[in-house]
Amino acid sequence: MKKIVFALLVLSGHFVFGQTGDYRKIIRLKADEIEKKVIAWREDIHQNPELGNREVRTAALVAQHLRSLGMEVRTNVAVTGVVGILRGDKPGPVIGIRADMDALPITELTAVPFASKVRTTYNGDETGVMHACGHDAHTAILMGVAEILAGMKKDLKGTVKFIFQPAEESPPKGEKGGAALMIEEGVLDNPKVDVMFALHMNALVEAGKITYRPGGFFAAAVDFRITVKGKGTHGAEPWAGVDPIVVSAEIINNLQTIVSRNVNVTENPAVVSIGSIHGGNRFNIIPEQVEMIGTVRTLSNADEAMVYDRVKLLAEKTAEGAGAVATVELPYTAHHPVMVNDEKLTAAMLPSLQRTAGVENVIQVPAETGAEDFAEFAQKVPSLYFYIGGLPKGKDKKTAAPHHTAEFFIDESGFKTGINALCNLVFDYNEYRDNKIY
Repeated sequence: MKKIVFALLVLSGHFVFGQTGDYRKIIRLKADEIEKKVIAWREDIHQNPELGNREVRTAALVAQHLRSLGMEVRTNVAVTGVVGILRGDKPGPVIGIRADMDALPITELTAVPFASKVRTTYNGDETGVMHACGHDAHTAILMGVAEILAGMKKDLKGTVKFIFQPAEESPPKGEKGGAALMIEEGVLDNPKVDVMFALHMNALVEAGKITYRPGGFFAAAVDFRITVKGKGTHGAEPWAGVDPIVVSAEIINNLQTIVSRNVNVTENPAVVSIGSIHGGNRFNIIPEQVEMIGTVRTLSNADEAMVYDRVKLLAEKTAEGAGAVATVELPYTAHHPVMVNDEKLTAAMLPSLQRTAGVENVIQVPAETGAEDFAEFAQKVPSLYFYIGGLPKGKDKKTAAPHHTAEFFIDESGFKTGINALCNLVFDYNEYRDNKIY
């Protein structure tokens, strides 16, 4: 009988926290109720993916939902971003929660019924568009969190800013976007944000689990372009020209010595990778020029500066030694700083995550050489960013498709962990702040 009365009080919106002191039960019940709606949002967004700074349909869906909850809504923030402001009935801090909305230029190869069929042109090439990193899930989860917290407004202390970010994967060449532009346009002000939270699906972590790391979690990342100019000639007479393809191959091999010979890998990892190389259009023509693009990942400012210098020096001198010229653009389109979780905030909020998922399901992990645009926010305000699992229970992660691949898949049963975690963090942060734990 007590359980029935409790449920009725929750559903009617007339529950008073003081009667039990346990808002987590309310959140858990509401998360159960909204799960199907969140999954439906995710599948709709997945089937209609949009690249960075082009998230028009997704932003409209988000804005309409936030307005239906009675929030103050700002649109066209940093091109296509959306911000919803929920003011609680009690005084307190301003808490920001971010979800990213953009997809990737990948042709989907999964068998899910809501697979993307969208195609577009990206960097001059025709390609599919796919949510191959979980941003569709992040958006849907935060929409669900917004609905739950809006229903608990009378017991909410302070203000929650729901920040739906475009272009997390970087804006197109020549455009501004992402977290940096949101900050530039004042997303952390009016009202001023005191603390930020964000989550990310992880297809290699079992659903129901949470992973985190205090301090440096993700590497600083930058893309670069190297243009090698030689002298074109007939493929049958290579001695009559300067072959930029051979020079480029030498540059690529030499770049790999930076990590193996210049970085102290016992302190921090680093990565130098070439992701694309273009040159020539026929079997018997040595072209005049080759272009390659790549990325550098580092976990310290000193390593970053050193690796930048080595990339430029090796590329330029390798080309010079072959009679060619290499031009290095580094950064090329974007730079992301190290993603740092505030250690004090992480320690204070760890019990909240543990109560959400169970102590045994919240795991500290090593730093990663992946990058995260949320790092821009974390440089401005104390922040906590964590993973939630999207790997089906019992599945070997070695057989799961990684992020940014055409077979990428996440188990939707993990969404409730994210919904509960973010809602609990909002209320727990206030509890800890009131008790001077944080």
